[in-house]
Amino acid sequence: MSTHDCGQPCCRACLLGDAPVLVLAPHPDDETLGCGALLAAAFAGPGAHVACMTDGAASHTGAPDWPGPRLARLRAHELRTAVARLGGGAADVSCLGAPDTRLRCSEALVDRVCDLAQGLGARHLFATAAADPHCDHQATAALARRVAARLGLRLFFYPVWSRWKTPERPVLPGAAIRHRLAVAPARRRKAHALAAHRSQRGRVVEGAAEGFEMPRGFMRLFLEQDEHFYEAAR
Repeated sequence: MSTHDCGQPCCRACLLGDAPVLVLAPHPDDETLGCGALLAAAFAGPGAHVACMTDGAASHTGAPDWPGPRLARLRAHELRTAVARLGGGAADVSCLGAPDTRLRCSEALVDRVCDLAQGLGARHLFATAAADPHCDHQATAALARRVAARLGLRLFFYPVWSRWKTPERPVLPGAAIRHRLAVAPARRRKAHALAAHRSQRGRVVEGAAEGFEMPRGFMRLFLEQDEHFYEAAR
């Protein structure tokens, strides 16, 4: 794998270009963890849109006061709040509503994301890496490849769980260009956005038989280290 660890100004121009970027997030919070600094720069420049693929309702199960639809509404609200804290607005978020943990790369969903990209005028597409050990992250990566191929977009993958659980695993097989974006200029804004995802930090939802909580040190990793993006070969 070739790497391109250029400085922040060069990477920012390379990553953002001169048109709005489209970021695909499997669940609410992935957009901020992997792309918070990128989104802050994009909203201050050419613009951005976040498409959340699933409803996020499987993060906590069995909580008597939090049936799936209510949890999905909470997570959508947390997502919109996070995007607002990164500099965006309500119109910069689309919740596509696929069932959490059951995302499929269907033709209908590919069409929908293509419509979003074309309406936005996007030329750069960002998606979670297939190396992430989560089925929804992998489905998002597969869908992004189909969208990018159809529309001729530059495609970048951002690692989330593979940075935490399997950092030694290649994000992309074969040749790829690695870009790094410094978090420091946007660290406060990114931290404020991450704080919006309270349900994923072990707060809000009580009494779940199974409930997700970000592991100790997880947020710190994404706030202290550069954001990584791997550009797929065309």
